[in-house]
Amino acid sequence: MATVNVTIRMDEQLKAQADELFSDFGLSLNAAFTMFAKQAVREQRIPFEITRNAVSLASNDDLMSVSRKLMKENAEAYEELAK
Repeated sequence: MATVNVTIRMDEQLKAQADELFSDFGLSLNAAFTMFAKQAVREQRIPFEITRNAVSLASNDDLMSVSRKLMKENAEAYEELAK
């Protein structure tokens, strides 16, 4: 099977940390990325969960609106806690 070169750009500190981690496993960065690609192709998905951080994506106005709604819906509970 023929091989090709792939260039990946990443933060210098992240690369150093990844090199150290993969070295502890006896792997090169190249071997680790090849393993990732093979598993992704085999499973036909990214082989780990990817989620969005809703708080960082929401605007302050959105967050305030949600907070006010929750406070209104739970007013009795808040009053009980305050006693």
